[in-house]
Amino acid sequence: MQQRTRTATEIAWNPPPLDWIALNTDGSVKPPESLAAAGGLLRDSFGRCLGSFASNLGACTITRAELMGAIQGLKLAWLLGHRKVQLRTDSTTAISIMNSHTTYGGRYHNLWTQLQDLIHQECEIEISHTFREGNKSADYLANKGHSLSLGYHVIERDDPGLNFWLLYDSMGNAQSRLI
Repeated sequence: MQQRTRTATEIAWNPPPLDWIALNTDGSVKPPESLAAAGGLLRDSFGRCLGSFASNLGACTITRAELMGAIQGLKLAWLLGHRKVQLRTDSTTAISIMNSHTTYGGRYHNLWTQLQDLIHQECEIEISHTFREGNKSADYLANKGHSLSLGYHVIERDDPGLNFWLLYDSMGNAQSRLI
């Protein structure tokens, strides 16, 4: 059996093109009760935060948490008037479900339907994978959701933890990952 060669690659958050916004989302599940949360944020091509959220979802799977983060983030983008959105998540499973062009009949069918409704509005949405090293602000928000009451919460711009990760990203900090 041939061993695959892995290369160290620097991973960082990258701004979207002009006239687009980046929507980074993430989900989190804490054992043993499988308590879940989701979070995300919208940023412009200069890295400025345009809105952020965190949600305490109660008990559910990581895939449900990832999909809920995408749904909540797209709803926020639409509400704020953004029609060109680069949705970035570190969940390849969630991306596969979102990109399913035929009716998705699995256990997440209701979430797939909500996502398709959001994706097919009068807007442009690009869905892509980012490694967790390029998704640190969304990861922070998803983890923050665990400490909040059940439901969706807008996170204010003066949140110190979020501001730390926004500054980290804006400085172009990268982490090495073997790919």
